[in-house]
Amino acid sequence: MLTPHPQVAVTVRAFVQRFSATRRGARLARRLAAHRLDLWGIPYGSPTSDVVELVVAELAANAVLHGRVPGRDFELRLHWDRTASVVRVEVSDTHPDRPKPRDPTTPETAGAEDGRGLLLVAAIATRWGVIDRTGPGKTVWAECALSAEDVPFAPS
Repeated sequence: MLTPHPQVAVTVRAFVQRFSATRRGARLARRLAAHRLDLWGIPYGSPTSDVVELVVAELAANAVLHGRVPGRDFELRLHWDRTASVVRVEVSDTHPDRPKPRDPTTPETAGAEDGRGLLLVAAIATRWGVIDRTGPGKTVWAECALSAEDVPFAPS
């Protein structure tokens, strides 16, 4: 006779997808991230969705513009930890150089229209960083806290 075992609630959701290291790939990564969050119960246009979308957009754009190696894709990973109320965004590419936020107050960058993506990520994410990955390259990650109004009641 089989003994019934209580089911444990799933507290972590994950999404992993590779994209071409092109502007189109970066745009698709952002759109699919918002779609995945919506499937998980974090609706489009909500504060958390908007923050995660912006983080994905910036990290994917960096992977395409600065981390691109010809013939290699970049990878997006999303992890939603319900118990910690955190969505973690990871973007991996195969370029060995690590990103460094620019100081916008220096004369050479003060008037520039670009180079502030990581400053945005640092401002809106709870924390972020760069780690080595298995194989060539690195993974840039950021954690975004779930807004209290975005906590879904019954995630799928």
